[in-house]
Amino acid sequence: MSLLYLLMVAVLQGVTEFLPISSSGHLILLPLLTGHADQGQVIDVAVHIGTLFAVIVYFWRDVAGGFVGMGRLVRGKIDTEGSQLAFLLIMATIPVVVVGLVLHMTGLDDAMRSIKVIGWTMLLFGVFLYWSDQKGETAREAKDWTLRDAIVMGLWQVVALIPGTSRSGITISGARLLGYKRQDAAKLSMLMSIPTIAASGILLGADVVRTADAAAARDGAIGATFSFISALLALTLMMRMLRSVSFTPFVIYRIILGVILLAIAYS
Repeated sequence: MSLLYLLMVAVLQGVTEFLPISSSGHLILLPLLTGHADQGQVIDVAVHIGTLFAVIVYFWRDVAGGFVGMGRLVRGKIDTEGSQLAFLLIMATIPVVVVGLVLHMTGLDDAMRSIKVIGWTMLLFGVFLYWSDQKGETAREAKDWTLRDAIVMGLWQVVALIPGTSRSGITISGARLLGYKRQDAAKLSMLMSIPTIAASGILLGADVVRTADAAAARDGAIGATFSFISALLALTLMMRMLRSVSFTPFVIYRIILGVILLAIAYS
């Protein structure tokens, strides 16, 4: 793999992972539209690790609290903010891990990797993001997160296993429908990404460890570094944007891209 294409993959993953425009959809489209071979699991795992560290750095206070809270949680105590956050993140992650494992074992995840599927999901869930953002109230904050909300958002996250849906987009939509403010909806979505990305990395990582060589490890390190930098910048930009604007710019982008992809798919 050329260095230029590797950087394209890393930056694309970093920028799109936390914006509600679907990182998996863009990563599937890149080789299809450029004619390059698929980047493979080593790079996929590496760039996801980069984005994982980006969200950990950005929300380090919440992550540190949740990490400390895990110690109390394993002792059966949910009596602090950190232990409650750890518990809710686990509950929100269980559905996507179970369904994701089933799709991976049956090969259905590969069956959905097509321009037609991505085009429709880009378009339809872009419209859904706009509707939920406009309909949703802006009264609740991240500290108001409950077990019911975590489960509901976790079920929405399962839908993101369909390429082009966007994990952040669908969970933000779910949070907005539950009444969370835009920034708080985004924050909950980003925190939910930590165990989800970690779980997917572990799932794919087992295969990667068996097949990776020195060259793949080098490419993976480069990919992880650049995806980390681009993800941190994109996350910072989006969270600042949400102080004054809605998700409409992302909706417009999704609709335009969705229409273009469907035109290509059906031509």
